[in-house]
This record gives sequence, structure tokens and C-alpha cells, in this order.
Amino acid sequence: MECRDQESELAQTLSVLVSGAVEGLVSDVVVLDHGSRDGSSRVADAAGCRFHTHWDIKDILRSARGEWLLLAQPGARLQAGWIDEVMEYIALNKQPARFAPSRTYRLPFFKRIGRAVPPLEYGLLLPKRQAIALAKSGMDLEALAKGQKASKLASEMIPAWVAAAAR
Repeated sequence: MECRDQESELAQTLSVLVSGAVEGLVSDVVVLDHGSRDGSSRVADAAGCRFHTHWDIKDILRSARGEWLLLAQPGARLQAGWIDEVMEYIALNKQPARFAPSRTYRLPFFKRIGRAVPPLEYGLLLPKRQAIALAKSGMDLEALAKGQKASKLASEMIPAWVAAAAR
């Protein structure tokens, strides 16, 4: 995840990932910071995350412990059932996947018309090898995720804009 002054959003996303860590699915969480002045680093440290203020995306991707990566925005929250579905998906597939949009949290109709969905609004699950092959120095996670054709998982993700709107 990349963040900038998103302490509360970061905490919300990390709290959901704890259950994935307990099940052995999440082995490493990396937070890439863009000059936060809030408590983002303290939240990441308390959750056992690696927190970087200076990085090269290729180095970060290579150092990730798992064979699959989940890219998400701070504030995004995965819904019930995601762990089992992701475990099954990565056991049987080699292509990237995105989570389904939350049926509960949707933008009003007129705000959805003509709106380009940000590449990480519903996360991106992809093989580490593929991410490393796509990465270029200076690239951010949004650029890495942009244009990726991905399967759609049944598990829902509440997008980060919901947490940001509640701020």
C-alpha cells in the first residue's frame, strides 16, 4: 500500500489483513509512504509492517515474502469470505484478479457515469513474478496495476473512498 497522511485509513485496512495473517495467507505487509506527517508510521510499526519512506518499486517487489501480492489502497476493506477465496484462487490460477465492488457502498448513479475507476479501487492480486516483470524504477503501485486484465473474485472490497469520506 502507498499512503500519505492516511493513518486511520491504514489502520482500517491493516485490521482486516490480520485474519489473513492468522490463516497463513498474509506473510508480509509493506507500506510505501509519501511524506506522511501523521501517525502512519506508528500504525504500520504496531501492525508489524515494513514502512518505507524511500524505495525503488523493483527492490520492494523482490523483497516481498509471498509468491502472490495484494495491492490495495489504505482504507479499502475486504469483506467476509475473502481468505478462503484467495487461497483457492492462488492455488488454481496464474492470472491477476480483482475483488468485486461492494454492493453496500456505491457512489451515487450520477457520480459513476463517465468515471474512470482507479486501478486499485478494488485491489489487485497478482503473482510476484508478473509484478517484478512489469515494474520500472520510479513507478508507483497505481501505475503497476493500470491496464492489468484481471479475473473478478466473488469476495467484495469496500473501496478506500468510503473511509476517506468518513474522515
